[in-house]
Amino acid sequence: MTEKNISRRTVLKLMGAVAGAAALGTLPQLTGCHKNEQDVRSSDVQPEAPSDAKAFATKRIVLFFTGTGNCLYVAKSLSDAPVSIPQAMKKGEFEYEAEEIGIVYPIYGQMPPNMVRKFMKQAKLKCRYLFAVATYGNVKGGSVEVFQRIAGEYGLKFDYIATLLMVDNWLPMYDMSEQVKLDKKIDENLAAIKADIDTNKKYIEPVSDEEHQKAESLYQRTEGIFLPDGVHAKAEEWFTITDRCISCGICVRICPRSNYRIEVEQAVTSGECELCLACVHACPHKAIQLTKGEKNPNARFRNPNVKSSEIQRANNQHQS
Repeated sequence: MTEKNISRRTVLKLMGAVAGAAALGTLPQLTGCHKNEQDVRSSDVQPEAPSDAKAFATKRIVLFFTGTGNCLYVAKSLSDAPVSIPQAMKKGEFEYEAEEIGIVYPIYGQMPPNMVRKFMKQAKLKCRYLFAVATYGNVKGGSVEVFQRIAGEYGLKFDYIATLLMVDNWLPMYDMSEQVKLDKKIDENLAAIKADIDTNKKYIEPVSDEEHQKAESLYQRTEGIFLPDGVHAKAEEWFTITDRCISCGICVRICPRSNYRIEVEQAVTSGECELCLACVHACPHKAIQLTKGEKNPNARFRNPNVKSSEIQRANNQHQS
C-alpha cells in the first residue's frame, strides 16, 4: 500500500490537526447584568448595600486571565464557573452583578496584564464584596499598591487584595525544570486566601520595603520590557517559529491577543503582545522559541491541574 511512504512530518501534521480540532470548545460563562446602572464600587463613595439578602441572583463571579493555567487554577478553586477576561473582551461583556466579584490575574513586572487593565477600565461591577488575587513566581514588588492605584483610576474600590506565590513561567530568567521542583506551598496558601474570601474578610496585603527594592532590581534587569505603564512588546520581535511547526493551530487558539495565524502550513505571529508566553509553553513540538533567549529551551510548563484545552477555550479569539 502507498501509505507506508507517508513522511513522518506529514503524519505529525495530521495528528496535530486532529488534536487541535478536539480541543475546540467554549468555557462556561456567566453573563453580566447588562443594566444601565453606575458601578456600585467607587473609589470615593461606598454606596449602601441592598437590604434584601436575595437582591443578587448570583453568589460569586470570578474573572480571570491566564497564560499557562496558574490563574485559571486559582479561579477554578474560587468558582465553579470562572469567566475568562479575554472572552469577555471579545464579546463586549463588561457588566457583572453578584454578591461577590473577584479578579484573578498574573503579575507582569508589578502590573496586571494590559488586557486586564483594559477590561477594568470598561467594567461595571455591582456587588457587595470586591476582591482580587494576583499570582507571581518570584518578585511581586509593589504590585498590590499598583493594582489599587489602577483600580482607583477606574472607579473600583477593592475590599480584599492578596498575592499568591506560584511556579514562575518567565523562560528568559527561570528554568522550568527547576521551578517545578520548588515547594511554594501553593495549595496551602490558596486555601488560606479562599477562607478569607469565603468569610468576606477586609484585607489589603501590605508591601514591604524589601519588595520595593526587588521591583527596582527587576526593572533594571528587564529594561524596556516591564515598565510602570505595562508590558511593551511585539510578538514578531519576541518569537520565532522553527521548522518543527506542524501547523496544528494550538498557538492560534491559545493566544489571547490573536497574534498567530497559519500561512502555507506554517505558524506566523505579529502584533501587540502580553508576554504571557502561553504560545511557547503550549506548543507540543517546541516549535515556538524566544528570540531573547531562554534558561532552558527544552523546559515548558502548564499548571498540572489545568488542561491545555481549557486555556485554549479561555483565550481563543477565533471561536464563534
